[in-house]
Amino acid sequence: MTRKPSFALNALAAATLVPAAVLVAQPVPEAFTVVETGQSFGTLQEAVNAIGPGRGTIRIQPGTYRQCAVQEAGVIVYEAPQPGSVTFAGRACEGKAAFVLRGVGAEIRGITFTGLRVPDGNGAGIRLEKGALNVAYGRFENSQQGILTANDPQGRIFITRSTFAGLGTCENAAGCAHSIYIGNYGALTVRESRFERGTGGHYLKARAAQVVIEGNSFDDANGQGTNYMIDLPAGSIGRIADNWFVQGRDKENFSAFIALGAEELLHPSDGLRVENNEARFVPGLTRSSAFLADWTASRVVMQGNRIAGGIRQYEQR
Repeated sequence: MTRKPSFALNALAAATLVPAAVLVAQPVPEAFTVVETGQSFGTLQEAVNAIGPGRGTIRIQPGTYRQCAVQEAGVIVYEAPQPGSVTFAGRACEGKAAFVLRGVGAEIRGITFTGLRVPDGNGAGIRLEKGALNVAYGRFENSQQGILTANDPQGRIFITRSTFAGLGTCENAAGCAHSIYIGNYGALTVRESRFERGTGGHYLKARAAQVVIEGNSFDDANGQGTNYMIDLPAGSIGRIADNWFVQGRDKENFSAFIALGAEELLHPSDGLRVENNEARFVPGLTRSSAFLADWTASRVVMQGNRIAGGIRQYEQR
């Protein structure tokens, strides 16, 4: 049996429940309410437009919606009344994502995104093109990608207690899609989240200058054609700690669990801390792999990691 991660997942488990609601393809009166004004709208886009360059919270009635929206400005909170009670399914704006975000900032609470596919292979729950992003108690499943971003070196992203399942593909001309794919952002934090059942690409790929990746589980036991669990191709500083990793059998690349600096280096990595993680293979699997493969020759601090047989703790490439 594979061990579950030690952090509490009661709230996260609630976020995995998709309600048996009527699929909403057309506007529904009062489904989307701007909390600050009390105004309600039939589509998410109308509610977003009503906030415009200001700040506001959109509270969404429970249901499953075939809608999408583009945020051009402002700071908006998108809020489900309970985690898992709101789902956006199968519709992408601009051929990109259910939520296309290029305002000052956005926060997304307790929302599920599923079935996002577009012709170029990058269909995502969230496409972040600019600004800050917070995600809490979200679920991203059965799509080409969970979260995809552009570059914003001054921006920051914080993801907590969310699940990424059934994501990733390398079958399209645009290149691989991943469960999370972060561009050249200033800072990325991912905490107490679950990655599982990948269908291609990496579970977490990020070119962020600073990363904090703590208390997550990367369960590749049922993955198909997956690659690295964490890929920091441009170099990063920060901390990868207290995570649990299990590598599955069906891998496109099983040579490492974590990759550092395998592409063009944009950031220094000296002082990156990789500590107190646990890594193993699925039961009955025997192979050779590296826990951290490093192309940067940086001074990486590695301590307290519990590594199963067949896994080299560090390998310079």
